[in-house]
Amino acid sequence: MKGMILAAGYGERLWPLTADRTKPAIPVLGMPLVGYVAEYLAQFGIKQVVVNLHHRPESVKHALGDGRQFGVKLEYVHEPVILGTSGAMDNARHLLEDDTFIVINGKIITDIDLNAALKEHKERGALATLVLLKNKQRERFSIVETHDGLVIRFAGMPTADATGAEPLMFTGIQILEPRIFDYIPPGIFSHSTVDVYPQAIAKGELIVAHVAEGKWYELSTLQRYLDISLALLKHESVDTYCGLGSVVSESANVRDSILWDGVTIEAGAKLRRSVVGDGVRIRSGENHEHEVIVRADLISGLTPPAKALRGTVQGENFVVSLSQ
Repeated sequence: MKGMILAAGYGERLWPLTADRTKPAIPVLGMPLVGYVAEYLAQFGIKQVVVNLHHRPESVKHALGDGRQFGVKLEYVHEPVILGTSGAMDNARHLLEDDTFIVINGKIITDIDLNAALKEHKERGALATLVLLKNKQRERFSIVETHDGLVIRFAGMPTADATGAEPLMFTGIQILEPRIFDYIPPGIFSHSTVDVYPQAIAKGELIVAHVAEGKWYELSTLQRYLDISLALLKHESVDTYCGLGSVVSESANVRDSILWDGVTIEAGAKLRRSVVGDGVRIRSGENHEHEVIVRADLISGLTPPAKALRGTVQGENFVVSLSQ
């Protein structure tokens, strides 16, 4: 059985951390995000993995290499024009259409039991099985409506003040039979939940809703990146991560922060709940709280993406407040 990691996205809401790399290539506690996904697949015996590329493809290739360090063997498929979640599958059809396959989003960290989902998929003879979770916090993830264990509709976003049963949300993990290609429009942009599953459901196909349990983190915004990185650190009973070659002065005051590689925090500087990119120097006396900081030269001449938070140049650095 093969797997496919969707890694073509821009990562606009993670900018400026994605100024020189794509979203799946950003490091999370020293490992590229997409590396967590590759290791996850390998844990369940899925060793042959396809990765789609579009935005800054070299950053994903640099992060993953040939996949051996993560326990997989990789094949890369490039999209000159981005094709969406199901369009990406169609573009890799020649690598996937001979057997059941797994498709997973390249921006998640999880320990969900994939074997349990595979078992249900086979027992029910499904065309597709979507791995779902209860959205206990009613975060802004689309509601998946189900009946008798089957997906019947993709609805809007949950409301914080709603009552009743916890809504279900899609984890970005799906198990598919090759017949899914009968429902994917060839050679054009398409999304699974918009263009593929609704028409398959309308024709009576079984789209199984596997409601799972387990840890699941989705790193799609700067705030989520910080919060999830700190949550992962908490399991190790530490509050700050320092990347390779980073130096923090003994008299600096650094807490609840993520420092990438080659960061220097000088004497007397203060850092709280912040993310600091590669090669940044925080000068003596500077005070940063709830911010993302990268080198100003990294974003020089670049236009911030439409979904990016706005920032300002402060000396040698570009600083984005997370309190916007």
